[in-house]
Amino acid sequence: MRYFQLNIRGGSHVAVEATQDTLVDLTAISPHATGVLELLRTASMMGTDIDHVARSIIDRSSGGTTISLLDVEEATANGSGPVTYGLPLVPPEVWAVGVTYADSMRERQAESDTPDVYAKVYTADRPEIFFKATSDRVSAPFDEVGIRADSDWDVPEPELAFVLFDGAVAGFTVGNDMSSRTIEGINPLYLPQAKVYDRSCSIGPCFVTRETVGDPQALAVRLIIERDGVEAFNGTTSTSEMIRDCDYLADWLQRHNPVPDGTTVLTGTGVIPPPEFTLAGGDVVSIEIEKIGRLTNPVIVV
Repeated sequence: MRYFQLNIRGGSHVAVEATQDTLVDLTAISPHATGVLELLRTASMMGTDIDHVARSIIDRSSGGTTISLLDVEEATANGSGPVTYGLPLVPPEVWAVGVTYADSMRERQAESDTPDVYAKVYTADRPEIFFKATSDRVSAPFDEVGIRADSDWDVPEPELAFVLFDGAVAGFTVGNDMSSRTIEGINPLYLPQAKVYDRSCSIGPCFVTRETVGDPQALAVRLIIERDGVEAFNGTTSTSEMIRDCDYLADWLQRHNPVPDGTTVLTGTGVIPPPEFTLAGGDVVSIEIEKIGRLTNPVIVV
């Protein structure tokens, strides 16, 4: 099932897609159902899964209050309305993984004066894992994402993201790893400055369980960038091209490094705009991942 965090008349509610494009407001049924992490904790205590918990809440209310998902998306895109998107969950930490696709390795090599380090990472047992964002640096669907004012070459990176709970992959969302290729290309040691800054990440529009996604290594990914209402870039890939799968990455992240529940991990990109392209303020970035949804954000200079 797909779970959405909604802003409803000043309050935060968690809703689940019970039927296609129709959400049920779980918080309206049970005030204790306040978000995805609370539902995951309840499922863990009951020895069941989050979808079972959601269905149990719905069954108690003869269906509950329903909300049109299309109406929510339209209201959020327009910047006003009684019900709009929030972050699907507030991640206490966001981590990211680099060089998980061959295309990413080649692009990193092309931008860098030290290309060998990327080839070594791509073929090594140990993945490249780096800290990406604190919760206040993460943008919700249709909120602005940032490009650095001190960078001349900036790109979005469309990525499958997984969410950890009790140390395991509990579900997935769409992630945008905003990146300065200028800064990272000068020297790989500048990676934190290329990756971690104001509005450097977005996730959404929802949290999707493993059961709904099925095989996370078989999902189509699309990146669309619009400028002045015209498509400026369109590229696709598949998570089947990842050299390391999500469970492998989750294991490496947590070796000697316990992370809190809700930690979200971006798994790398296989869609890279051409070298002559750089983002500009006013661009609109949309990332679609099969079985999860579309994450859209306008771009500003920070």
